[in-house]
Amino acid sequence: MKNTQSKNLVIDASVARASGGEAATHTTSKDARDFLQAVLSICHKVVMTPAICAEWDKHQSRFALKWRRSMVARKKLIKLNVEERPDLRQQVELENIVQTQKDALLKDCHLIEAAINTDRRIISLDDAARRLFVKLSLSVTDIQDVLWVNPALDPEQVIAWLQGAPNKAKWKLAHNG
Repeated sequence: MKNTQSKNLVIDASVARASGGEAATHTTSKDARDFLQAVLSICHKVVMTPAICAEWDKHQSRFALKWRRSMVARKKLIKLNVEERPDLRQQVELENIVQTQKDALLKDCHLIEAAINTDRRIISLDDAARRLFVKLSLSVTDIQDVLWVNPALDPEQVIAWLQGAPNKAKWKLAHNG
């Protein structure tokens, strides 16, 4: 799969927090680490807004800190200022869900906003947030084609995707499965 086109990825701090070093034995830690290493070795870039940087600064593992420094050294980290989307946040408030779910959506709106302004790709271990955004995509159509990829669910497919395999329909927020 050599047809890799460079993509800008929005990587949630959940991946940074979970990624373990070479001695890591937990499956999620290894999957997060392997994903980050693949991003480093393939031509993709990572997008960081001030909000994403702040989350990474607070939650990143030692491995993720070294990885981030390597991405900066290779000029593969894009710092981006993205304006908040009041329409998106207003729609969250209008959703017929409990307040804790609204709070969870609002907490991660910055990921959606960054993705919409780049290549529409979010990498996150937070499947609960993904499910909430899938529901939100029914009323906010411009987020339907955002990909929300969990590198721990099917690591081989995710790495193949990084290497140029086609997007999986199940990763789109509009997907119902």
